[in-house]
This record gives sequence, structure tokens and C-alpha cells, in this order.
Amino acid sequence: MVGVSARVLFVGGLGRSGSTLLELVLAQHPDVCAVGEVVHLWERALGGDERCGCGERFSACDFWQRVGEHAFGGWSAVDRAEVLALKDAVDRTRHIPRLARGELSAGQLDQVRRYADLYTRIYAAAMAVTGAQTVVDSSKHASTAFALRWADDLDLRVVHLVRDSRAVAYSWAKQVRRPEVVDAEAYMPTFSPVTVSKLWTAQNAAFHLLATRAPVVRLRYEDFTADPRGTVARVRRFAGLADDPGALRVLDPSPPPLRRAHSIAGNPLRFNSGPLRVRQDDAWRTALPSRSRAVVSAATLPLRLRYGYVGLGRPGSTEAR
Repeated sequence: MVGVSARVLFVGGLGRSGSTLLELVLAQHPDVCAVGEVVHLWERALGGDERCGCGERFSACDFWQRVGEHAFGGWSAVDRAEVLALKDAVDRTRHIPRLARGELSAGQLDQVRRYADLYTRIYAAAMAVTGAQTVVDSSKHASTAFALRWADDLDLRVVHLVRDSRAVAYSWAKQVRRPEVVDAEAYMPTFSPVTVSKLWTAQNAAFHLLATRAPVVRLRYEDFTADPRGTVARVRRFAGLADDPGALRVLDPSPPPLRRAHSIAGNPLRFNSGPLRVRQDDAWRTALPSRSRAVVSAATLPLRLRYGYVGLGRPGSTEAR
């Protein structure tokens, strides 16, 4: 086992909220190591040998092989079936009420800590391999974050990333190819407006609960795109990183060459060779069908109002800041 403590900046929320973009921007400074969505490593990387964000298959990526060696003595030492069974027993939304308790039974605590230890080992190994001070994990799942709060020797800090539910619904309705799958043509799942509304509400509500148990900072995607420099500086401070002007150079009009992140899963944006462009994506305002807009607007109203998404979401309408 890696004998050093690890620090992770966990990006949580519902997918299609800008987590890959935020992660890639943060990863442009050497004090940050971005590893993508580690929650999917067991199925997609170890099981499917999918492509890392660097372009190589997982089994051919030098970074991930060094991480595996450092963390476990090699990935062959990991019993994937056992990990997946443990994941099913611990890392599911239905387990959040139990994971949110102040205490767990001895058996439950042992189970959760064995699962969380797998992540701690990976984070610590990534820090050792790269020399980074913080690892960014954009797994997003609230249940994963709740499990990590029980980890030994882990400095967990959570960015709760929120995006307007109607923009998220529009994005989940689109068919998006998964370029990390090499041997077949695969696409990300699509969800109906009703399903997205349920997921958006459940995931965001869970992070409100987590904020009473662990360090959590809330960030709106719209505020990130409106003020990327201020946002990156704020997130870095929250992560315990130094105020370094070099961390913002990626946002310059003529940025330095893009540092590719060794990310597992996530938006296809991670395969772009850059430069990164942080800008508001408002296509949903004109492209989201009015019926879908009405369904999502009504179903997510309480949290939308709490986050300041009070407008109608139509072209020309404004949202509160």
C-alpha cells in the first residue's frame, strides 16, 4: 500500500455540467493531476481497456501502469470481480442514507473503508508518479463522494458543480459517440427530460447533504464560463493550492501547448489537442423543445430557484446571479 496521505479534489454533480472542462483547465498546472472518472476505472479501463485521455489504451498508458504498480503492485493484483461486488455493495445512490450517518457498524465500516482505500491508493500513487499536490477526480457520483468521506488518510475536498437543469436535459438528449472505445462504435446513453429531472434533483440534493459532512464548495457552470480566471483561482484556493499566475495561463488568448490529462471516461473534449475554450454554451435555449423545457422547468423548480435559475430559459431571458 502507498504509505503517504492523498489529497483529492472531487468534482461532483450530474454529468453534462462541465466537469471535464473544469478538470482539464485545472490540470494545466503541474501541481494538479487529473485522472478523470475513477469510478469507471474498474469496468471501462481494467475491463474494457478503453483509451486514456492521452490517446493510448489503458494497458499501454505508461502513467496508468506506473500508478497500478505503485498502488497495488500491478493491476493484475486487483481482483476486478471482487471490486465490482464491493462497489455494488457500497457505491450506489440507494446507499447514501447509510453512508451519511455519523456512525457505521463495524462490518459496514470495514466494507466502506476497503472500497475507499482502493481510491486512496490510486490518488496517492498518482501524486507520487507525477509529483502533483492534488488529484482531481471528476467521478461526479454523490455515492462515491460519500464513501470517500470514510477513507483513512485522505484529504477529501468536493466541488459541487451545478448547471441549469434545462441545459443538462438538452445535453443528455443528444447522441454522443464515445471515442475511448476502440473496437466498436459506442455512444453515451441518452435520457428523457423526466429521467434527467429526477437524476439532477437527486444528485444535487445529495451534495447538499454531503456539505454537512465534508468540505464542499458549490460552483455554477454558468459562473465558471462567465469568469473562468476567478473561478479557477477560487477552486485552487479551496483545494489548498498556491495562488500561481501560471495556473491561469491556459486561459490566455495565446495559451501554452495543452497538457493532456490521463483521464478515465468523461466528455470527448478530453481527447482534443487544444487550446481549451471556456465559453457559455446556450444552444439549449433555442434547441430544447418547449414541451421538454416545461417538464424540466416544473420538475426541478425548487433547486433551480435555490441556484438562481429563475428565468424562463428562452432566448433573451436572463438568470439571476
